[in-house]
Amino acid sequence: MGINGLRITLRVGAIVFSLSSLLLLLLPKLFLELLNMETGTQLQWSMRMIGITVFALAGNMWNNSNQENEERVIYVARIMCVSAAALGLLTLLIPVELTWFGYIYAAVGFGFSLSYLLNLLKINR
Repeated sequence: MGINGLRITLRVGAIVFSLSSLLLLLLPKLFLELLNMETGTQLQWSMRMIGITVFALAGNMWNNSNQENEERVIYVARIMCVSAAALGLLTLLIPVELTWFGYIYAAVGFGFSLSYLLNLLKINR
């Protein structure tokens, strides 16, 4: 798929990030509970702030997926490939006992990273 695969991955990622941002904004306590983390008021507030940032990232991912300049799409995909893998890794390193949600959340990050990587490799051939 190559460049089209990168565009699709960016768009799907933008949708997933938008949904995550809504969860972080509207139900931060639930998000923390699903990750088996403390649920204090300050942490909930932090999750809301992260939710706004994730929403902005989702918008940038969507907009960049529509770039006519393929080099820009490739550049963004490289950044997202590393970021998605880091998100998966950091999720697995949360200093709590991992829950089913933590494993799924990490798998989603690794899945997106793999999609970016495979499509980037198709372009570099």
